[in-house]
Amino acid sequence: MIAVRSLAFGYSLQPPLFHSFDWAVKRGETWAVLGPSGCGKTTLLYLLAGLRLPVSGSIEIDGERLTRPRPHSGLILQDYGLLPWSTVRENVELGLRLRKFYGADGKHAPRSFQPKKSVEYWLERLGIADIADAYPSQISGGQRQRTAIARTLVLEPDLLLMDEPFSSLDAVTREDLQALTLSLCAEQGLTLVVVTHAIEEAAVLGRKILLLDAPPNRTAKVFENPTAGSAGQRESKTYQELCSRLRREMQHETA
Repeated sequence: MIAVRSLAFGYSLQPPLFHSFDWAVKRGETWAVLGPSGCGKTTLLYLLAGLRLPVSGSIEIDGERLTRPRPHSGLILQDYGLLPWSTVRENVELGLRLRKFYGADGKHAPRSFQPKKSVEYWLERLGIADIADAYPSQISGGQRQRTAIARTLVLEPDLLLMDEPFSSLDAVTREDLQALTLSLCAEQGLTLVVVTHAIEEAAVLGRKILLLDAPPNRTAKVFENPTAGSAGQRESKTYQELCSRLRREMQHETA
């Protein structure tokens, strides 16, 4: 689904984050992107979202070169991105209203789009129907994140990009939303790429883990994690060993 070829990118007056970088993601895979601070994790996500463009090389999604944000990709940010003056329901409806405004132009919205599931369905599915008329300031962080997820899924993306979406939540809420995210991706057949700074979260969410190095990144270091999200995974020896291995790799890279 995603093909990153000979990617080069860097910010002005700073060393490059990526140089001749290749990476491939198949449809339906769940990936966690991990690495030390400043390695380019969030930048890679913005490149996949079409919010930044490579200096050289290319990113293709479903065989089409990415030159701008694509309407079939969903992006969920750490700060939720909710409109404070709009209710939960109005925030979930936001993307649909924008698509209606632009019309089926193939840029801001797919050329043909008829949502299969309603806003009300997603309010119920995400467990926020009872707070649909509340404002973001009146609800918890976990409820805000559920609202952001509902707003994205009502647009029926095929690719879900998440930037440290649970980092500000308490442990119980975080684990609940991690499990919900994996369940929703499986239900909807979504491809997931989630950026995280937490080793344990990467080991739960990513059936494949991309570990970035200190820049410039030249090769994709990939760890297979087929038991991600399975029942009892956090208590398993395999999980503990993977977390330990990832921690050693990151310590080596920052040493």
